Amino acid sequence: MPTQSENALTAKLTGAAREAGLIVLSTEAGTDFSNKPTAKFRLALTADAPAERVLQLELSDSFDFQKPELVAEMTAFLRETARRLQNPRPDVYVSLEGLPISYQGFAWPFHRSTSGADTYIVHGTLNLEDGQASTLHAKVSASMTVTFAEIVPAPEQPYAETFIYNAIRKTLDQGQLELLKSGNRQPVPVTTRYYSRWQKKFVFTDTTEESRMDYLAMKVYWLSGVLGGKQPVWIADPRDAQYLNCTPEDLLKSANDLARQGAIQLNGDAASATDLLLGHAEYYQTKMAAALAATKPTFNEDMRQGHTNM
Repeated sequence: MPTQSENALTAKLTGAAREAGLIVLSTEAGTDFSNKPTAKFRLALTADAPAERVLQLELSDSFDFQKPELVAEMTAFLRETARRLQNPRPDVYVSLEGLPISYQGFAWPFHRSTSGADTYIVHGTLNLEDGQASTLHAKVSASMTVTFAEIVPAPEQPYAETFIYNAIRKTLDQGQLELLKSGNRQPVPVTTRYYSRWQKKFVFTDTTEESRMDYLAMKVYWLSGVLGGKQPVWIADPRDAQYLNCTPEDLLKSANDLARQGAIQLNGDAASATDLLLGHAEYYQTKMAAALAATKPTFNEDMRQGHTNM
């Protein structure tokens, strides 16, 4: 039986989702990492939405997002989700270094570390999405320091998913996560280095107009061309804008430049791959291979050959 708090949360979320253009497909009770009760929701644009276009949302069952300091971000999260769910694969993102990855199985909300460290943790899995049913993946443990947690309005999925996903992309870019066929959970530290208190925003990497154009072409190649059957993908995604330290308007400007070059077909804020873009498949495949190679710990190979500093 749902608890009174679960019923209240369900009613509030159903109303907020409706305003964002979403429907609640199902709700169920769950438990978090510490066995505290949660409420699980499946949200989509339509009742017959395919599984890949459904958002899995899990919140603490007593969470009240209608507090004044919380409602605006929840509203933005749901609206962005509604737009992102129009992508052929809403769960797939591209790293700056050229890796198409999906985020799956993240166990929200955060839980306190059980190792004695003064951190909050969320677990999940990355999968390489190269269109070839790759088995390469990485189990991750993203840790948020107590100091960093003071910046976050609430340790819940709608308030943390964007910066956690971007911190993981940044860690991939730095070659500090390895995609494997099997392996242990890998750490992703999320600290105040990713947040500018002066600008009051997250900062992951600096980009130029040229690098943003390269990124968007790569995104459209993978998400529309390889994985989406030339279906359009959202170009002005605020989640990408945060990752690239720019604005959605900057992304749309870069997309217009790409469209003039014939690399993408642009319709409003959505872009689909052209034959010209797909003709660069070898370049994007080579870039992905180089990015994968950069994540492999070469020191292990040295140690296997007996070359150590010991």
